[in-house]
Amino acid sequence: MNINKIIFVSPLNHEMKQLVEKHSLKKEIRFLTEEELSDEQLEWADALVTFKTSIPYDYSKVKWVHSLGAGVDNFTYKKEWNSDVILTRTITSFGQRISEYCLSYLLKDLQYHDQFQDQKQKKHWQPATPKMLKEAKVMIYGTGAIGLKVAEVLSSFGMEVYGVSLSGKKKEFFQDVYTMDSHLQLLPEIDYLINTLPLTEETETIFNETIFEKLSQVGFINVGRGESVSERDLLQALNQEQVRFAVLDVFTDEPLSEDHAFWQHPNISITPHISAVTTAEEAVECFVDTLRKIEGEEELKNRVDVRRGY
Repeated sequence: MNINKIIFVSPLNHEMKQLVEKHSLKKEIRFLTEEELSDEQLEWADALVTFKTSIPYDYSKVKWVHSLGAGVDNFTYKKEWNSDVILTRTITSFGQRISEYCLSYLLKDLQYHDQFQDQKQKKHWQPATPKMLKEAKVMIYGTGAIGLKVAEVLSSFGMEVYGVSLSGKKKEFFQDVYTMDSHLQLLPEIDYLINTLPLTEETETIFNETIFEKLSQVGFINVGRGESVSERDLLQALNQEQVRFAVLDVFTDEPLSEDHAFWQHPNISITPHISAVTTAEEAVECFVDTLRKIEGEEELKNRVDVRRGY
């Protein structure tokens, strides 16, 4: 497939333009703002490179759409996709970044950081023995590239790691992998839940009362998608101490509104969608590699199965 005319639409355009020019691709490339993008521009182009567009354009006008993020729900979730158009996603250090993000909050909990900080404020000396990662059980929802990397990192510290996926296919670094229907029985034994699932119609509000009612004093980390969580049910689970604390990096509506109940809850930690940031350097590296494979008709490991949405 020949790709000669490419449009970039991204907040990273200035940095990416400088990096792309170093590759001497010999392509016609336009770096546009969201406001400058139009159907006419897409009719000119062979490919579109972007995180997302606020307007649902007719992407069938191009041959290839490349997402600068790991998720592609902005293009596929409850939308029709022309199967003739190749959709790819960015694969970079996301798995490692998310692993370190999760690890930092697990250690913060196991090492009693909040408890000792509270004691410091009160000038209260009360020793407590920190727990170890190898003593804890974690359930990771999503066993794709990101979930697999999280499992690899956490299991390397001796954590007992279990997975949940739509297929339930066994994978390395997981003690076992369950389907959505079969994993509920194990939840009473779990210490931490980590969500890395993509957003699809099957995963929308999957974290709801059905899961939360099986838990007891669990730590919940969401680095997947905000729409995968029933916010009402999560708040109820926190208030009933089924969930002891929640670390949320993604939300149904971003940025989170100032009047949202999550801001005020003492057992919720909020980060502004930073657990897996796309850098300009990694974005361009993945884009160039994907471009060359498309033109060389090589296998694409980052091609999205649009029927599944990931």
